[in-house]
Amino acid sequence: MTAAATPLGTPVTRPPGAAQRLARTLRETAPAIVVFVAVIVAWEVIVRALAIRAFILPPPSAIVAALGENWDGARWSLSESARTTLFEALGGLVIGTVVGVAVAFAIARWATMRDAALPFAIAANAIPIIAIAPIFNAWFGVTNPLSKMMLAALLVFFPVMINVTRGLMQVEPSAIELMRSYAASEWEILRRVRIPNALPYFLTALKLATTLSLIGAIVGEYFGGSSTVIGRVVVQSASALRFDVTWAAIILGAGAGIMLYLAVTALERLLIPWHASLRGEVA
Repeated sequence: MTAAATPLGTPVTRPPGAAQRLARTLRETAPAIVVFVAVIVAWEVIVRALAIRAFILPPPSAIVAALGENWDGARWSLSESARTTLFEALGGLVIGTVVGVAVAFAIARWATMRDAALPFAIAANAIPIIAIAPIFNAWFGVTNPLSKMMLAALLVFFPVMINVTRGLMQVEPSAIELMRSYAASEWEILRRVRIPNALPYFLTALKLATTLSLIGAIVGEYFGGSSTVIGRVVVQSASALRFDVTWAAIILGAGAGIMLYLAVTALERLLIPWHASLRGEVA
């Protein structure tokens, strides 16, 4: 923020210009970019200097070459695999988020619902994902994307439900008392106090859920299904000792997770620009 003086001498705060915002963004991202480039260069140099075999750790140049060769390849189509896995992850993210938010609202509203639902939610979160994946494949079909979506939804549900419940219930008592002093209904308190208070909690959970949805989808793919998905490409290429393709598929999965995370971060800036965590960024 910059300050200027009016003719009366009163300072006026001006919002930062585009050049200032760009400079601040570059300052914030430069360390990460430098470290990333340094790691890639060191990886390439060490692998080639020590003559490490490709099945142990392929060099980044080989991974990039495999990514280009197999982007629309006949055996492994990495582009189609990434699209299919991203579709499954997004489906699971939507299902898990909707159900988690709905249960959180019910738990926050009715104490009996909280006592009944929380043990089942904790039990569902404690189930090992590898154990439940074959069961979901049997229920919904091995080749049906819904089986992978439901596995991703299972991972997404718990953090969303817990965080939204916290946000709805951990409201300042003084704010509730103030609303009730104005004869506000429970609906008005929910809309004007509880939901705005829960938004930062919800968006934090959504950041975590984006990566969990991809993990759920990819792990579900390990147990069968279409061959044009990241999980199957990882299994098949590793079995064929094409670890450059394996790493290329892993990088695509990581890239999809980063993309979803950044999308939620952009949504956070739009929905809660008033929150303390974001006010510091625009100051």
